[in-house]
Amino acid sequence: MSNATTNRELTDDRLEKVAEQFRLLGEPMRLKILQAICGKPLAVSEIVAATGATQSNISRHLALLASAGIITRQKDGQFVYYGMTNPLTMKLCELVHNELLP
Repeated sequence: MSNATTNRELTDDRLEKVAEQFRLLGEPMRLKILQAICGKPLAVSEIVAATGATQSNISRHLALLASAGIITRQKDGQFVYYGMTNPLTMKLCELVHNELLP
C-alpha cells in the first residue's frame, strides 16, 4: 500500500468487501475470462472460444463477476458484450504474477 493509504485503517465492512473481490479473483477461469476481455468487450461466444470453457460455465462466472461490479454488461441487439469495469484489476493480477517469477 502507498503511504497515503497506510495511515487510514479500513473498517470491517471495507475489509470484507476487499476479501470478497479477492475471493472472486481466486478462481483461475475467472482470471482467464478477465484476460480475454481486458483488451475489448467480447460476446459470450467469443469468451467461450478464447477460454475453451463451456457456455454454461462462462455464463455462471460472468454473472458472478458482473454482480460484483468487476465487469460490465452491454446489450447490443441479440448479443451481450462483457468488458472490464476497472483496468486496475488486471494490473493487480500482473503485479502478483511478476512477484511470483523467479
